[in-house]
Amino acid sequence: MSTQATSNDFCLPDLGEGLGDAELIEWCVKIGQQVQENDILAKMETAKALVEVPSPRAGVIAVLHGKPGDAIKVGSPVVTFKSGNSEPRAGNASSTRESLAPETERPADAGSVVGSLAGSRDDESSAHARATPAVRRRAKDLGVDIEIITGSGIGGRVMLQDVEAAAAESPRQRMASVSASAPSPADESDSERVPFRGVRRAIAEHLRYSVSHAVHYTVMDEADVTALDELRRRLVLASNEKITLLPFVAAAVCRVLGGACGAQFRRLNSTVDDDHQEIIQHRVIHLGIATDTEAGLMVPVIRNAGAMGVLEISRQIAGLAKAARDRSIPPHRLTGSTFTISNFGALGGRFGTPIINYPEAGILAVGRAHEGVIVRQKMLGVGKLLPLSLSADHRVIDGATASTALAKIIDLLQSPDVLLPPE
Repeated sequence: MSTQATSNDFCLPDLGEGLGDAELIEWCVKIGQQVQENDILAKMETAKALVEVPSPRAGVIAVLHGKPGDAIKVGSPVVTFKSGNSEPRAGNASSTRESLAPETERPADAGSVVGSLAGSRDDESSAHARATPAVRRRAKDLGVDIEIITGSGIGGRVMLQDVEAAAAESPRQRMASVSASAPSPADESDSERVPFRGVRRAIAEHLRYSVSHAVHYTVMDEADVTALDELRRRLVLASNEKITLLPFVAAAVCRVLGGACGAQFRRLNSTVDDDHQEIIQHRVIHLGIATDTEAGLMVPVIRNAGAMGVLEISRQIAGLAKAARDRSIPPHRLTGSTFTISNFGALGGRFGTPIINYPEAGILAVGRAHEGVIVRQKMLGVGKLLPLSLSADHRVIDGATASTALAKIIDLLQSPDVLLPPE
């Protein structure tokens, strides 16, 4: 959407997430309709949530800019009102921000549902192209001169998609694209092209960024959770609440990351600032819980999880997962995690190689619990085993530290009484 805004245009504001665009899902008005201030104009999907966009004024709709499925950039016209109405507030991206994002002001997130994708500092004082350090680094990786790119962001800021579009225009990239994406007519008739949009696009960009920056390695083991499962069943009966093994795993992770099993494991509760070449070690544990939704993978965040008990963590997981799946979760609850747990075992599979939720330094994947042979006091038996896979950034955490940390988590799960507060 490159239409020049006029005094009667209402332009798409920053929806409170620091994202560059939003996908138009549904119009809630039609041309010629009289609307009042705060009437819903459209439903937009961002990389974080489904957002209803209210009208900043009363008036009559003259033009609807775009159709469902279009990506509308922040600062581009959404609707045009007929002239002669009351003085509009169109074109002011901050004019509706309070109603759309009532939470307190916070640093702009770079647009990923699974964590911050890019740096949050802009080169505002530079006379060169306006772009974040992460976008500049991507341009350098692709061999693109960022100074000659016309930015599509607010104020001409160069966005990630601008850099990648410029790279695709180079002759070698163009030839490779033609040879790789030119199927025969027969193949095309049996295929469907699905564009990366919304949450799925954010996931793709973030995971690619994580793999290209963090130095991944994974350690795996199994915990004998036979006694833990018995404790879980007793807790279910006592509380009359649905409780899975996941909150116990989360509680054990918080114990280890919080230093209860040794100060050296606190390094797992870190994020990496690549722009300044620094490791930021956090004192408070903000636990991300990877959640599968129809729109894609989201990571709701439990704030200060280390201060919570098993039951409270269980309630937090259930509430945040529900909000993520029905797209009602506030955007600020999808950012700021310091360590992530992914429970893919709820769907199947034992071990995996989880991708770090960059810029975090580690992620724990929980596999499917299963019956297996165990050894207790040199006697064979059958018990319940829980597979665990810990991925870490080797730049931050040595292999020995990660392996020992996983062993400490397993020790806690195999002595479950220590995870509950004393009666």
